[in-house]
Amino acid sequence: MNWVIKHSKKIKYQTDLEEILKPIWEDLQNYKWLITDVDFITDSQIPLNFEKDYFFLDRDEFAQLMNSDTQIIWGVISAVSNNYKIDEKKNLTLSSESEQVWKENVFQISESILEIIAFDSGYTILKFKNNKLSEKFKNYFESEAIELCKLK
Repeated sequence: MNWVIKHSKKIKYQTDLEEILKPIWEDLQNYKWLITDVDFITDSQIPLNFEKDYFFLDRDEFAQLMNSDTQIIWGVISAVSNNYKIDEKKNLTLSSESEQVWKENVFQISESILEIIAFDSGYTILKFKNNKLSEKFKNYFESEAIELCKLK
């Protein structure tokens, strides 16, 4: 299932990772996080910068980012298995501005189980391959989680 958060009383700002992932974080223990095409605002020390095109974070590094009060303005954040192999050419083409972002069940990284897309501080899009995670997310955000297909 694919969800969009456009307005929510639960988050301080769009792509507030700590709150967005709150209902499912415990289920994401065994994944690494590929972050591409990222633009952000923060006052914290985080494992991201503007010098690299992508970042591959382990769970602890991602938790540091998630808990840092950082707003992701643009970016594609993918949860992938710990043995995922980086494809530099593919990673450089991933974009939060891609038309694929708005397509149901189309993942920019086919191996990801969750894709979070930060779209210009206006939308946070989440695409799930796991129905249980999707249901937990929807139950937490209730009517604030809009089906991607209904946004068009």
